[in-house]
Amino acid sequence: MTMETLFAAGARVAERLKSRNETAAVAESAAGGLISAALLSVPGASAFYLGGAVVYTPRARHRLLGLRREDVRGFMSATEPFALLMAETIRKQHSVTWGIGETGAAGPNGNPYGHAAGHDVVAVSGPVQMARTIATGSSDRQANMVAFALAALELLSEQLEAAVP
Repeated sequence: MTMETLFAAGARVAERLKSRNETAAVAESAAGGLISAALLSVPGASAFYLGGAVVYTPRARHRLLGLRREDVRGFMSATEPFALLMAETIRKQHSVTWGIGETGAAGPNGNPYGHAAGHDVVAVSGPVQMARTIATGSSDRQANMVAFALAALELLSEQLEAAVP
């Protein structure tokens, strides 16, 4: 996977969002901003992209998403329920049609929660909700970041197809 592949996926999602007059916001972690970058690489992105945050630490989760310790009690990072919480929170914060959530372990090591490098969860929240766990089997941090961002865009694309306006 290359950045060109990622940007092409962002362009496909962007065109679908624009044609439907829908909007998106992103809360990402291990992808490090690449989901947002792929969407923002499209000219006229302000028509569909309202904002995003790289939520990399518990402090960022509180400051950028407004999620307090009690809001995440019982959740574990890099799980489907947590990714859905991120997606739903960013969707509500920005009053958009679609929220994208992403959380995982880019590598070269796993995360403190016991997930191996290459483990990631992507989620979308909107007219339909869906989360997907992926595992690249790789410890290549940069390749994983691209793979995670691409997986998030592909999940949104699938849900855009499923949620006929």
